[in-house]
Amino acid sequence: LLLVGGGLAPGGSGKGGRHKPTRKMSEEDRYKLVVVGGGGVGKSALTIQFIQSYFVSDYDPTIEDSYTKVCTVDGKETRLDILDTAGQEEFGAMREQYMRSGEGFLLVFALNDRGSYHEVQKFHTQILRVKDRDDFPMLLVGNKADLEQQRVVREFLSNRIHYMEASAKNRYNVDEVFLKLVRFHEMESPPPQAQHAGKQKSGGCPCVLL
Repeated sequence: LLLVGGGLAPGGSGKGGRHKPTRKMSEEDRYKLVVVGGGGVGKSALTIQFIQSYFVSDYDPTIEDSYTKVCTVDGKETRLDILDTAGQEEFGAMREQYMRSGEGFLLVFALNDRGSYHEVQKFHTQILRVKDRDDFPMLLVGNKADLEQQRVVREFLSNRIHYMEASAKNRYNVDEVFLKLVRFHEMESPPPQAQHAGKQKSGGCPCVLL
């Protein structure tokens, strides 16, 4: 499944008019992000809320879905290719493939499910092993922050990975977790152009759908 956020091409009028010329994005403007975690933690809900601003309340186990969204991140047009992965163990054989190709990872667990937190730690370890790295652009996301009364996870891998809480239902920090991951990737591999070198990385830049 490939969903492209935005509907109209950049500069399109929607009435068959001529499109305004747009700058062709370079490889530095395109990132492959992967959303991982156990089953039922809200990976698809987070992703679809980010892409379509819509909350999916029914749980339908994902095998593998791909999405694309063009955003403006810190004033730069950026294409995000997002892979929403299966959380079920029976699809574990697919993991190494997307771990090799992914350029940034959202590690999602549910704040009301302690087992999902332990499971996401295994994803963290496996990604570093596949990448053969001591560190890699990753963000730990505690989803379902709206279920505060049901929270069972209060201690995190804060010394090993950046952490944020989110709620796909309330759209709390949904844009922020994806954009923060993009910024982690940019900090690790800064673009060669001098004009980007001194750009400040602010934490609250909105994602603009083009």
